[in-house]
Amino acid sequence: MIAKQIDMNCVESTMNRKNSLSVRSLGLGLVLCLAGVSSVHAQAVLDRSRTIGLAVGTGYYLGELNPTGHFKGTMSVARGAFMRFNHDRRLGLKVGVMGVTVEAHDADSKDAWRQNRNLHFRNRIVEGSAVVEFNYMDYQLGDTYDAFTPYLFAGLTVYSHMPTAEVGGQWLELQPLGTEGQGTTGGGQRYATTGLAVPFGAGIKWNIARFTAVNIEWGMRRTFTDYLDDVSGHYPSSAVLEDELGDLASRLSDQRYFVDGDVQDPIGQQRGEGKFDDRYGVLSISLIFRVDRKPNNCWKG
Repeated sequence: MIAKQIDMNCVESTMNRKNSLSVRSLGLGLVLCLAGVSSVHAQAVLDRSRTIGLAVGTGYYLGELNPTGHFKGTMSVARGAFMRFNHDRRLGLKVGVMGVTVEAHDADSKDAWRQNRNLHFRNRIVEGSAVVEFNYMDYQLGDTYDAFTPYLFAGLTVYSHMPTAEVGGQWLELQPLGTEGQGTTGGGQRYATTGLAVPFGAGIKWNIARFTAVNIEWGMRRTFTDYLDDVSGHYPSSAVLEDELGDLASRLSDQRYFVDGDVQDPIGQQRGEGKFDDRYGVLSISLIFRVDRKPNNCWKG
C-alpha cells in the first residue's frame, strides 16, 4: 500500500510538472505572439509618413489641333503643390492642385487641311486631384536603404478651363461666343467649363537628403469633353451665328483661307473630328519634404 501511495504521488508530481510546463509554454507563446504583433504594428506605424511637395513642369494637349503628337504645341510652365500620405513603403495617397496652360496652332501642323482651317487656342487649366500611388520597390523618405523607386498612379481630377483665341493682341474667351453654334436657335447648350478627368501616369522618386527627395513624373488626364480647344464637330450657319451672337463669333468660328466648294454658308461642313474626347498631359519635377517627424534609426536600414 505504501509503494502504491508513493507511485501515485510520483504520477501526480509528474503530471503537475507537465501541466506547469504546458502553461509556461503557452504563456511564452502568447508573449512571443503579442511581441510579434506589437513589432509588426510598430513597424507599420514607422512606415507611415506625410510629405509635401512643390512641382514645376510643362503641359500639352491631344485633340483636334494636335491629334497624336505628345509634347507638341506651345509649351508653357505648369506649377503645383501637393501633400502625400504614405500608408506604407508601397502605397500612398496624394492630393494636390496644379495650374497648366495648353496651346496649339493649326499653322504649326504639317497637314494641309489643318493649315487651311487656321484655328488656334490657349487654355489655362486649374485642377485639383487625388491619386493613389503604387511604388515598385519599398521606399521611405529619409531611409538610406529604401531610397529610390519607380511608381505608378491613377485617381480622379476636378478641373476648370476656358479656351481663348487671340484677336488684335488680346486673348478672348471662346465658350461664350458659341463658335460651333452653341447658344443659338437649334444649336444646343454651351459646353461646361468644369469637369472630371481620370489622371494616370508614372514617375520616379529618390532621396537626395535626409529630409528631402526629388520626383520626376509624367501623367495624362483623360477628360470627358471634346472642347478643351473649342473645336469638336461641324461649322454652324454663319448667318445665324452672326445674327444671334455677333460678327466676332462668326469670324472666330470660320477662319479658313479657302472654303470648300462654292457654298456661301459653311453649315454642316467638318470643323473637328468629334470622335474622341480631348486629353492633356503634364511633365513635372517636384521637390519633396517630410513633415510629420524626424527620420530616425528605428527604420529599416
